Amino acid sequence: MSQNRRVLQAQSYLRQRLNAIMALLQPAMASTTTTTTTTTTTTTTSTRSERVIPMVVAARRNLTLPERIPRGAWDSHMHVVDPASYPLSKDAVYCPKTHRLEHALAFESSVGIDNIVLVQPSIYGTDNTCLLDALRALGPRRGRAVVAFEPGSVPRRTLAEWHDLGVRGVRINLSSVGKLLSAAELSDLLLRYAADCRPLDWVIQLYMPMSMIPLLEPVVPALGGVRVCVDHLGHPGIKDLPPAAAAAAAENPYDVEGFGALARLLRAGDTYVKLSAPYRLSSRADHGDLEPVAREVLRLRGLDRVVFATDWPHTRFEGLDIRPWMETVLDWCGRDDVLADRLFRGNAEDLWNTRRRV
Repeated sequence: MSQNRRVLQAQSYLRQRLNAIMALLQPAMASTTTTTTTTTTTTTTSTRSERVIPMVVAARRNLTLPERIPRGAWDSHMHVVDPASYPLSKDAVYCPKTHRLEHALAFESSVGIDNIVLVQPSIYGTDNTCLLDALRALGPRRGRAVVAFEPGSVPRRTLAEWHDLGVRGVRINLSSVGKLLSAAELSDLLLRYAADCRPLDWVIQLYMPMSMIPLLEPVVPALGGVRVCVDHLGHPGIKDLPPAAAAAAAENPYDVEGFGALARLLRAGDTYVKLSAPYRLSSRADHGDLEPVAREVLRLRGLDRVVFATDWPHTRFEGLDIRPWMETVLDWCGRDDVLADRLFRGNAEDLWNTRRRV
């Protein structure tokens, strides 16, 4: 889609939202509009503007979460799990409760999200049956998925069938299983996955410690245009840092080992990052120590390389309420509705290629 068309879409969306707010404020505005002369009209118009602007801001704050979320929003990272119907991998390091597609859709609806990206959890290994069945039931109009498989192990015909269902990426999950790779091992792995992903324009999704992200810098440019997406803010793991290092990171994101590399990768353009799962990264209830990292990521490429995700059902943190975090993210967007729309909708549409339904 051309840049001009994207701008027009954003402008149309903003006009719709502003018109809805102004309609709510119309009775209050009407009380200030009794004018009889040109002079009085000028004065009243000024008075109206002075009153309406703070009222619009107040109205924004008083909206419910679903009302604040941009229409057509995507949750770019969530899971479905059903251990009773789909046995876990023998290597699974935890056993979550059952969270089926119908539970997922009920949750997403409650927070104002219309579309979801199903991500293969580590507990199912490379058996994507649970995920693919859910994606098949959901359909490509509302869903995309990221699968797991060993590079070169899936026939091209099968990959094409998955693509038709809505699969748009493969996940490399190192953090969930505590696995580390050398620079040579990671480079070889990414190049092999790129050979599978490139013909389908799929994404390589990585869950790895931020300390490993510098290893990506030399290899991402060699992937031949295959895009990379790093999970959960690049996994800075501030809660695991020594107190002095955690305090420094909470003030300056570039004090987090690997963040400088993430910033450079974002600037280069072939890397995306998910704004998600703060509870996996922070020891604070309000996740305030993540704010410098998140704000810098948004400043760098919030308009085109950052996507929002809930990480529902928050495996190993089940029962957690993600709504306050979503409100915080929206607050970081401030009055920039274009940024909010890109973060929750537009960037996901680009990353997951959702404008083409198959």
